[in-house]
Amino acid sequence: MKIVCLSDTHGKTKGLQVPDGDVLVHAGDATMMGKPHELKEFDDWLGQLPHATKIFVPGNHDWLFSQDPLQARAIVSNAHVLINEGFQVRDGAGKQFSIHGSPVQPAFCDWAFNIKGEDNLKRYWEMCPAGVDVLVTHGPPFGILDEVPYAGTRVGSTSLLDEVLTRIKPKLMVFGHIHHSYGQYEFNGTTFVNASTCNERYLPVNPAIVVEV
Repeated sequence: MKIVCLSDTHGKTKGLQVPDGDVLVHAGDATMMGKPHELKEFDDWLGQLPHATKIFVPGNHDWLFSQDPLQARAIVSNAHVLINEGFQVRDGAGKQFSIHGSPVQPAFCDWAFNIKGEDNLKRYWEMCPAGVDVLVTHGPPFGILDEVPYAGTRVGSTSLLDEVLTRIKPKLMVFGHIHHSYGQYEFNGTTFVNASTCNERYLPVNPAIVVEV
């Protein structure tokens, strides 16, 4: 199954080249401030894409999903929105794949889906079943594609890293949030993808990353 990975498009989808694939995954921050009109523009763009299955996990900029999730879900109708929940998809051969998504991330300037404390974050990661094929989170696990250059620090979740490496063990993990650390990394049997489309200056310069699962 070919999975097309995007994240952190921040409304900059005009002219964005999106490769073909079986599943499109967007790991959050589709907007700048999560206003209804921004989400409507995002949903209209999704509706123009040919992928049979589209998955969206909101990010810290997608405020409406935190403030009024029912309204936000009604607007974004062209994707399966995952907020600490799972989804099953079948490939062309009928094989079933499991996907789980969570928007939460370590607290940062009191944005949407911020959670204070790794013990509190761990409760959300524990909602993901072990052995899920694809895990989609907005933020990264600690130490993997999570470096913030101007601070010289890594900002991923330590409890997420622990859960991914010891219990969940997905084939693919997709996230964004940290624009600078866009890229792909293989470790411990998992392909990790930071699919941030925008760079630190919010310019959509990074192409979608395509992974075969």
